[in-house]
Amino acid sequence: MLILEVLFYSFVAVVVIQVLYYAVLFGSFAFSKSITTSLNRNYPISVVICAKNEAQNLKKFLPSILNQSYPNFEVVLINDSSHDETLDVFEDFKSKHSNIKIVDVKNIEAFWGNKKYALSLGIKAATHNHLLFIDADCQPVSNQWIDKMSQSFNDENTIILGYGAYNKIKNSFLNKLIRFETLLTATQYFSFAKVGIPFMGVGRNLAYHRDEFFKTNGFIKHMKIRSGDDDLFINEAANATNTAICYNKDSFTSSIPKSSLKDWFKQKRRHVSTAQYYKFKHQFLLASFYISQILFWTLAIVLAITTYLWPFVLGLIILRFIIQFLSLGFSANKLDEKDTILLLPILEITLIVLQFSIFIANKISKPNYWK
Repeated sequence: MLILEVLFYSFVAVVVIQVLYYAVLFGSFAFSKSITTSLNRNYPISVVICAKNEAQNLKKFLPSILNQSYPNFEVVLINDSSHDETLDVFEDFKSKHSNIKIVDVKNIEAFWGNKKYALSLGIKAATHNHLLFIDADCQPVSNQWIDKMSQSFNDENTIILGYGAYNKIKNSFLNKLIRFETLLTATQYFSFAKVGIPFMGVGRNLAYHRDEFFKTNGFIKHMKIRSGDDDLFINEAANATNTAICYNKDSFTSSIPKSSLKDWFKQKRRHVSTAQYYKFKHQFLLASFYISQILFWTLAIVLAITTYLWPFVLGLIILRFIIQFLSLGFSANKLDEKDTILLLPILEITLIVLQFSIFIANKISKPNYWK
């Protein structure tokens, strides 16, 4: 009985922690009101795209960027030592559009295959100081993408975190899992930014003033870490006063999701490998949330099997699920991912198991980076 009593009070503590995360921290974004601005500052924008062997994707997605409804922007196309037709595609588009600048990066021994080196050259080559980043396999969901993202810039807000979605595929559990993980991650980095402790952004929809890049000496502190040109930079450069979030639906970008669990697993191994280099406060908050998720499910199952104080246990489980559904439901509505909420418990358990597997795999061997 003593063991069950300890487990029960531990469960109470875990539920309190989970409720605080979902209702308070994540609620800072989920339950916030959208702020619209009528100011059209029309900052000159340099859209930066770093591509390595992306010829086919560029043919498909680059027109949606070049056709943006914005008065003053250029597109900086960085060819990161591609061995396909990427450079030829760049040259073809440049012959038709006067606002394209090409940066052709050759491998050098010191930075062999390093995306951050290529990005650094592109950032320095950009004509304008306000930079907007998107991946070569992404496209804006509207022709207002540049306009909506740029509206968040002002004298104080020099880093803008946007939302990078994944294309929806009908009748695909993997697709829902990928989009649920993307929703949860975005809810986290938007919420952290809302309470003044921004910790990451995604390179497929991210903007910042070039001065922020030079203040941190670019990517120099983590240049040898192949991944993290987006999240590690934001973790270092962003703070409570210089960071804003943009979740207007016209500001979203969309990417092609992985079609197999194996490919997605490899992709996530690369993504999460940078978390160990985050500031301690970010690591602590993220780890506490993940551990509390594991403990919630473990203790709930154990206590349910034993039926120990089952009315109280059931009440705590229901309370946690109500808060979770409300928090993630409101976030999903903002980010146009409402269909993922219907399978929330299943997706959550699956994601917990896969994230633990990714953690173990990264401990055993280092993931591969860039292409």
